[in-house]
Amino acid sequence: MRAVIVGNGLAGTMAAKTLRELDPSIEIEVFAGERYPYYPRPNLIEFIAGNLPYEKLFAFPGHWEERQKIVIRTCEPVVRIDVGAGKVETRDGRTSAFDRLLLANGSSAFIPPIEGAEKKGVFVLRTLEDALAILEYLKDHPRVAVLGGGLLGLEIARALKARGASVTVNEFFDRLLPRQLDVRGAGILKAQIEKLGIEVRLGVATEEITGTGEAAGLRFKGGAEAGADMVVAAAGVKPNLSVAKEAGIAVDRGVVVNDLLETSRPGIFAAGDVAQHRDRVYGIIPASFDQARVAAFNMLSPEKTYGGTVPSNQLKVAGVHVLSVGQVNPEGEGFEVLAREAAEMGIYKKIVIRNGTLTGAVWMGTKKGAAEITRLAASGKNIDKWKASLLEDDFDFSSL
Repeated sequence: MRAVIVGNGLAGTMAAKTLRELDPSIEIEVFAGERYPYYPRPNLIEFIAGNLPYEKLFAFPGHWEERQKIVIRTCEPVVRIDVGAGKVETRDGRTSAFDRLLLANGSSAFIPPIEGAEKKGVFVLRTLEDALAILEYLKDHPRVAVLGGGLLGLEIARALKARGASVTVNEFFDRLLPRQLDVRGAGILKAQIEKLGIEVRLGVATEEITGTGEAAGLRFKGGAEAGADMVVAAAGVKPNLSVAKEAGIAVDRGVVVNDLLETSRPGIFAAGDVAQHRDRVYGIIPASFDQARVAAFNMLSPEKTYGGTVPSNQLKVAGVHVLSVGQVNPEGEGFEVLAREAAEMGIYKKIVIRNGTLTGAVWMGTKKGAAEITRLAASGKNIDKWKASLLEDDFDFSSL
């Protein structure tokens, strides 16, 4: 059997690795748009910050794919899928036949429709090429405006500050991490980030990137302006759907898949940032990993189902440990919310309970208990017995 994978990011690479573990005899061919072997995207932040050397960016040692008997064709993005003939075609005209196909071509950085976004000095961070370009431009342009106060925006701000830049974060919403935190947690995080010397502007709508030819600053709705030598947009991503759509594969906000992660066309699967499962495009690392494993199993034989991934982000945001899992801003009746904080230390803990089970949590400023909280949210275990003491610093999680 021949398995072809479009994309060598997390989902594509993990699927290829899983396929090889399951069957040592099948042919595996991976087509990648980038020129580099697989690297975890979070490594780009540490690379920009100067904490990770170039050679340590990559997930596997050199020639790993050869030892695994996986053919990886870098700089050869797939531009067309011939579903009837069972083959793909690359930008350079190479064709490759498949018995099973996995779409793992991820997403691209979204640049908001802001006047002046095409100017020199405006960047996104999605690839290693982006990171290299940002570092080169930063040498002579030390004042940086980051558009977006989400996870990526804050991490970019922290990394550039570590490089000596003067950094401002500009967020449209009234708080940082609006998807992951509640108002109180976001306020505590903002204070910790400002301690690093990063300026945070909330509730600002950027209407124009000013400058003649090169970025020179921002103009906000209402007329206020702020100077900057370069701008980094961190406003989210959009799935890469054009190839699937042109092949007649059903797409919505992502490539639509069933519980086997199979698309509307038999034998063609999708996983990772490009996939839409039960009306949801996750765009998070845990989901990409889960989907890649399930898709690989089902490419060989339909035996596993994917029921979804509990949204969980456990990161170090601008030096602060932040865990956000499940429903952190519940709506409707029947929810019980418990919280504890030590704002001066940047610590904030919150759990959301419904019918005795943990449905969401924020765990910020400490790693202690974070892994256990994540497992509780996924397990559906009744925690009524422990909820009164779960947020205490000395809680013994082994008693659960």
